[in-house]
Amino acid sequence: MDKFTARIVGIVAKGKQKGRELGFPTANLVLLDSALKSGVYAGKAIFDGGEYVAAIFVPDLGNLLEAHILDFQGDLYGKEIEVAVGRKIREALRFKSEKELVSQISKDLLQIRSAKI
Repeated sequence: MDKFTARIVGIVAKGKQKGRELGFPTANLVLLDSALKSGVYAGKAIFDGGEYVAAIFVPDLGNLLEAHILDFQGDLYGKEIEVAVGRKIREALRFKSEKELVSQISKDLLQIRSAKI
């Protein structure tokens, strides 16, 4: 049985660049008719013959999936990638400050890094 709850294939689109500003750039994919619930997930990004661990965020509103690809630096805009969504790490939360958000993302990444995906 596949350990991923969803597999999304799409072309990486430019977003608002908020993740990049915070130090966590994301590859953004448009979700079409996805059953994914909002929240943070552990998963993988597959492209150019490689697989990378990814922290995946699905916001409350909208039709976008944001994947922060761990241990990858490069430009994926306009490239086709596959994102395999695994176990949900937590619900989507609102933060009082960018500092709180960055702190929580750092905790999420530690948990995702240690997950068996």
